[in-house]
This record gives sequence, C-alpha cells and structure tokens, in this order.
Amino acid sequence: MKFRNFKMVSYVVYGRGSFDQLDEILAPQRKGDAPMIFLLDHYFENGADTGNGKPLINRIPLRGKDKVIFADVTYEPKTTQVDKLAQQLKEEFGTISGVIGIGGGSVMDLAKAVALMMNNPGSSADYQGWDLVKVAGVYKAGIPTLSGTGAEVSRTTVLTGPTRKLGMNSDFTPFDQIVLDPELTSNAPANQRFYTGMDCYIHCIESLQGTFLNEFSKSYGEKALELCRDVFVKKNTWDADCDDKLMMASYAGGMSIAYSQVGVAHAVSYGLSYLLGTKHGIGNCIVMNHLEDYYPEAVVEFKHMVDKNKIDIPVGICKGLSDEQFDTMINISLGMKPLWENALGKDWETIMTREKLRALYEKL
Repeated sequence: MKFRNFKMVSYVVYGRGSFDQLDEILAPQRKGDAPMIFLLDHYFENGADTGNGKPLINRIPLRGKDKVIFADVTYEPKTTQVDKLAQQLKEEFGTISGVIGIGGGSVMDLAKAVALMMNNPGSSADYQGWDLVKVAGVYKAGIPTLSGTGAEVSRTTVLTGPTRKLGMNSDFTPFDQIVLDPELTSNAPANQRFYTGMDCYIHCIESLQGTFLNEFSKSYGEKALELCRDVFVKKNTWDADCDDKLMMASYAGGMSIAYSQVGVAHAVSYGLSYLLGTKHGIGNCIVMNHLEDYYPEAVVEFKHMVDKNKIDIPVGICKGLSDEQFDTMINISLGMKPLWENALGKDWETIMTREKLRALYEKL
C-alpha cells in the first residue's frame, strides 16, 4: 500500500487582531519592487468593515506598486476569470511578489489559482485534475473573512471550466501562509455565515461516514463537528465565541478531508454550481435537505439547525429544466468519482444510477 504524502500550509497565524501583522508577515516575501497583489472580496468594495468600524480596505498594508483588485465572486471562480487576471498581472507588472486572497472560499480559491498561473503556461483549465500542476506558483497567502469552506488549508482550488467543475489539485496549490483572525468574520451576513458554516458541517458528516475514513480524518472531523454543533445547535445568540469556534471548525474540517473525501451532498451540488451557478455553501444546503437516504441522522440535525437559526433554504431550483440540462448536471456529478466512492463504496456506480440521480435533482 502506498501512502499519500500531503503538502499542507507552511505557516499559520491565529488570533484576534492577527490581520494587523500582515505587513510584517509579507515583508520577507517581497521580491525587490515586484508588488503584492491583494484579491479582496467585492463585498468590501464600498467600505464595508468587519465589525470594528474600520473599512477593511483601509487596513491592507500597501507598499510601493502593490495593488488591490476587487474579486467579483457573485459566481464561483471560472477558469476564464483566472486566466484573465493572471494575464492582466503579467502585462501590467511582468512579475509579482505574491497574491493575497482576502474573503470567502471563492476568493481564496481564486488567489491560489492566479498564483499558480503566474508561473505555469496555458490555461488554468489545463490543470483541472489531480497533480497536473508541475511548477510552483508565486507566493500566496489566504485570509478568510468567512468560516466554513476549508479553502484556507485545502490542496485544491475549485474552478468551473469549459467542460467541468474541478479543482487544480496539487502539492503546489496550498497557501504558503494563512492568517486566521476571527475578528474578520464578525460582521458577515447571517445567511451567508450559515451557508458557509454548513459547508464545514456537511463535509465533516461526509468524511466521518465515508468509506475512506481513517484516524487522521476522524480526529480533525470529530473536533470540527463538535465546534459546529456548539455554534449552530447549542448557542442561542451569535457572539465572538461563535466566530472563534467556527474559524477553527473550518480549519479542522478542511484538514479532515485532506486524507479522506467528501460525499453525496458535494457531488450533487457540483452539478448545480456548473449549470445554475449556485454558490457552493447554499448548494450543499439545498442538497442536504433531501439526503435522508444517505445521512438520515445528520439530515434531521441539519433541519433543526436551519429552523433554530431561522434560515431559508431555496426550493424548486431545478423546476422546469430540460432533459439536456438534467443530463449536464448528472454528467458533472458522476464525474466526481472519488466523492461517490467515499460515500457509497467501490460499487457506487451500481448504486447511484443516472435515473436515481435524476430523481434526486428533481426534488431540489
């Protein structure tokens, strides 16, 4: 048996106010006058703050030719968006010192992908898959302003390409540095915070109940699940403690799937995202609402959290789709073979037929 040797994030700083150390953290990574590029979630474009009254953009430590680019993540990152950004930076600066992604999972994925494409030829679509990236990108750092995706520790960057939604999974993909400052998440909209937090909850359920489960995954997954339950089941009002716990749940949840995989909810939501542009967190919630056959106890708990936190989960999003559109979603979903094998075992193709998956999509 051959064991996988996983590349993790090289440096981690955690703590309230740690964002203010960013200038000091980046200083050794600067290459002459080559700029740092800050990809900032477009949510902060109009002076939005993180709960302390100071616009986040005003706290970014710009030096020399450094540039802030507002990343439009209305839809999840596309390979075309990555390629355009990388080309723009090459034309404007030639070379850069690094890319810093500040925002939710989509912004962090975008930052990882752009950093890789600064040093790799062709299109990012050429690298959708496992271990296709052969050259290290420029320095990259991730700073989450939402907690739950695990993108800050993941070895992938999920992109929607011309023919599929799939990550650039490689040892060159993880961030070189992450800054985990719970203060940055304190002003997140309640619905978005819930959807993203449920991404963590759901991928912990999928990891812990999957056929790939091992003690590495179990150790991180159980802790992440405990923290999610503290926040969304036990707590009655949101406070700073919730921000702290959910940020660590996201980190531990991301680690839990490093040596395992996610499952049915993620596999099905990939189809929604590819065809309909459904954001990842809310897509997982839409699917989880209908997975009693696969995760019965978790679905009961999930619905309790939805009710307790007064969250609306969209329904009927697949109503009126054509046979061709259903086929597109089914093809995308069934292409996520490791996810299905983790969820249903090696014989998953005899269990999850196209007909059964079509019936599931029709419920959504």
